Amino acid sequence: MALSIASLWRRPADRLGLAFLAERERWPLWLPVFLAVGIALYFSLPKEPAWYLGPGAAAALACAAWLSRRHGYALLALLAGLAVALGFWAAQDRSARVAGPIVAGKLGPVSLTGTIARIETRPYGLRLSLRDSLIANRPDWRPPHLVRLSLRFKEQPVLGVGDRVQLRAVLMAPAGPAAPGAYDFARAAWFKRIGAVGYGVSRPQVIQPAARDGFATFGERIGVWRHALARHLRASLPGEVGAVAAALMTGDRGAISEPTMQALRDAGLAHLLAISGLHVGLIGGWLFFALRFLLALVPPLALRAPIKKWAAATALIGAFAYMLLTGSTVPTQRAFMMLGLMMLAVMLDRVAISFRLLAWAAVVVLLWAPENLLSVSFQMSFAAVVGLIAIYEGLGPVMVRWRADRGLGKRLSLYLGAVLLTTLVASVATSPYALFHFNRVAMYGLAANLLAVPLTALWVMPWALAAYLLLPFGWEQLALVPMSYGIQAVLRVAHTVAAWPGAVTLVPAFSVFALSAMTLGGLWLCLWRGRWRYGGVLAMALGVALATMGDPPDILIDGRGKAMAARLPDGKVLVAAPYRRKNIVLSTWLRRWGADEPVKDDRIMRCDRLGCVLEHAGRAVGFARDARALEDDCRLADLVLSAVPVRFKCPSAQVVVDRFDLWRRGAVAVRWRDGVISVEGANDDRGNRPWSRPRGHKSSDKGPARTAP
Repeated sequence: MALSIASLWRRPADRLGLAFLAERERWPLWLPVFLAVGIALYFSLPKEPAWYLGPGAAAALACAAWLSRRHGYALLALLAGLAVALGFWAAQDRSARVAGPIVAGKLGPVSLTGTIARIETRPYGLRLSLRDSLIANRPDWRPPHLVRLSLRFKEQPVLGVGDRVQLRAVLMAPAGPAAPGAYDFARAAWFKRIGAVGYGVSRPQVIQPAARDGFATFGERIGVWRHALARHLRASLPGEVGAVAAALMTGDRGAISEPTMQALRDAGLAHLLAISGLHVGLIGGWLFFALRFLLALVPPLALRAPIKKWAAATALIGAFAYMLLTGSTVPTQRAFMMLGLMMLAVMLDRVAISFRLLAWAAVVVLLWAPENLLSVSFQMSFAAVVGLIAIYEGLGPVMVRWRADRGLGKRLSLYLGAVLLTTLVASVATSPYALFHFNRVAMYGLAANLLAVPLTALWVMPWALAAYLLLPFGWEQLALVPMSYGIQAVLRVAHTVAAWPGAVTLVPAFSVFALSAMTLGGLWLCLWRGRWRYGGVLAMALGVALATMGDPPDILIDGRGKAMAARLPDGKVLVAAPYRRKNIVLSTWLRRWGADEPVKDDRIMRCDRLGCVLEHAGRAVGFARDARALEDDCRLADLVLSAVPVRFKCPSAQVVVDRFDLWRRGAVAVRWRDGVISVEGANDDRGNRPWSRPRGHKSSDKGPARTAP
């Protein structure tokens, strides 16, 4: 009996082992996944690890793997652990390499001098990144690597990359999350080497023009060309068309107005402006086929020269130039690496394997800049490509048979079907990340993409390539005019679809654990080939279930105590804030609550210049902007939120959150469940990291802020 029970246990294990061995060609595809696990582990730590932890763990696991090289499964487990350790080490090393000073608090206005390293156009004006900064009469100033400033003037000054400028500005440290679990700009700024942000209060004066015959870095020279080309395109084509052309040809989307960007988002077409695999592939592909076609027209070359390899090399060079000119974003890097490997395979007379190309591209991106793992561009671009490769890997032979010996009509229907399938798969693959980061989904994105993607691929981008080639001769207008017709058509599609009823569905924020379950389930489903891959559907279903079980906070207050908002049981949001509607804090709160616009109801929330009183769940909440409001709040309110220090007891309050709590814990979320108040700070889970500026934050600060006697 015992033997039969043991055999029953062995049979599933044996089947699982056989299925695993049958997929050994797919094992290398999991290398970037284990690297990502190590990177995620580094970012999840509550404090910065010792410098030797990453390299020490990698060395120990490498030695153990060598000693276990004759033991199959043990070796595989150790190699997986080694990949995790390498990802951890890469993130740790990257964080140390980008380290630089961060301003301690708000400064200014101060007289600031710096050299322009980057110029970005925004709907409100310009945004400058300054290096080698100095502050007048501040010998103790430790200049960050970069200072980012916004300039909001009706008439913007004419500036260039490399110019040494002087202006009066207000500086502050990069902001932390606007709510617990929200996007951490301070962390992103750390890895971009931005140690101070702010805004100019005077127009910058150029005190030393850039030396046009040479710049401090090659990147600055690229920045000059990029900024000049974007300005030229916006001047050559009117209004939004010029702004979109500049986005497609230089990656500078800043001049596109907010209504147009909102229409593109609501129609599911914003990806057309995010330079990614579509654009790099089109530029490289059109260069490859056009050059090969032209060379084939010359019989001596077509018969004797390797014109296919010449075309591949030229396409690779052109795609590299396009990547540099458009800002070298993560999707562009991934797409160029995949295109580069494909063109290299063509030049070496090898057959390219798509999933392996994607895996190596992911490895290079993650090891080069591990922080990319946390970016929405990395997540969405790789998710889309993984889904597309998986679906076409299975349908490829069927589509080849369908295409063979077919007429024009059936080939056209095959193309339209492929566009529809590509759009559907990419939309499904990227939807968890769009919901997690943006809390919105475009309901008619499939219809919009079915019209806009062919327009972009077959009309807009070929004319963009022609414009690049005609620029040195000054004839680019011959290509820009027909290109503008295609852009107008794409914008018309976006505005039309965005105006349809129910074009956008908003959802509340959900946890990173739900997203992780969906991601791992999707990878399991796509990377394996056997029937056991369908187990990934269970993990994806678990992720969806966790996403629907989210517990949104009832009240949010920002880290400076300037704004407070409450979510009512029916999902409506009340706001007490001096901010305008487009402020990033309020926009983040509304987005994470899945709300479109705040409402006003004086019966529930009453405000004056001293503060507000909110009636919530039969209890009173006092929000004090001024110390004079505290006397009434502490006598009547069950929860007191104060932008000023509370230096006396609040008899009526269960919990008090004052200026000192906000200073330590950042933005605060309050949940009121069954009469019990719980408080969560944005800094609670950020820990003591180089980018988090803990300001006295301790792990013991978690939980309720202070319980009033």
